[in-house]
Amino acid sequence: MQDNRESTAATSLAVMAFMAGGHVPGEGAYGERLSRGVAWVIRQQKPNGLLVSRNSRGPMYSHGIASLMLGEVVGMLDGKLADSAEDALEKAIQVTLKAQNIRKPARFDGGWRYQLTSTDSDLSVTGWQLLALRAAKNVGCDVPAENIDRAVSYVKRCSVRGNNGFGYQVGGGPSPTRTGTGILALAVCGDHQSEEVMGAAEYLLRTPLREGQSFFYYGAYYCTVGLFKVGGKHWEQTHPRMFDMLLRMQNVDGSWPIGRHGESSAGRVYSTAMAVLALAVEYRYLPIYQR
Repeated sequence: MQDNRESTAATSLAVMAFMAGGHVPGEGAYGERLSRGVAWVIRQQKPNGLLVSRNSRGPMYSHGIASLMLGEVVGMLDGKLADSAEDALEKAIQVTLKAQNIRKPARFDGGWRYQLTSTDSDLSVTGWQLLALRAAKNVGCDVPAENIDRAVSYVKRCSVRGNNGFGYQVGGGPSPTRTGTGILALAVCGDHQSEEVMGAAEYLLRTPLREGQSFFYYGAYYCTVGLFKVGGKHWEQTHPRMFDMLLRMQNVDGSWPIGRHGESSAGRVYSTAMAVLALAVEYRYLPIYQR
């Protein structure tokens, strides 16, 4: 997702950042740009349905993020672009379901990994696919309940013993970023108050995300939106600190600095889009933000 390389993931995150601020394709000052961005992502779809613009060591990341964007935007489009987006989303979701259904050991069942044919799973890739499936289901795509249930079960297996946050894979240790991912992945499926979610929310009160941590912007997005979904004291006690931290980091030109520790190659479009997506959660303009 470098600034000088086209990416379905970076483009989709940028489109969603505009939408999170209340802008929609085809209307207003940014409407034409948003429509062009959506159309460009659709044109990158491969014959097999994968939404990637170039070769990648982990194409399921870009595919999941682009699928989520199409699920969020398709109801805001008109005419041929709406038809194209709906068709692309249907094809993309079939790819996601096919990748989930690859035969895997029981501990990895229900999740996703970097490749279409991966036989293991991790929480990070799984989070994006689950968000995409929920967004697609919300706009009428055929997403069997069994697939959602299997994904939820995998996420819960990544919960650290004692409901103490979430690990990258089953049996792994927690971090704020992984924990935010687990919370949001379950919350979008209506699981706001399970032992795993509430234990993870308590973990984030004790161990909040801090500037400079690994995959900071990734964590800012997932922790903020996840805790917004949880609500109550967990949201009230964390969002002022998170918002203040993000606003202090903003550059004078409106962008956010390129991330470090795992995000250094992602570029400023990525860091800025992720920061905006976190900050705009209370506007609730994106369907995925609804409680």
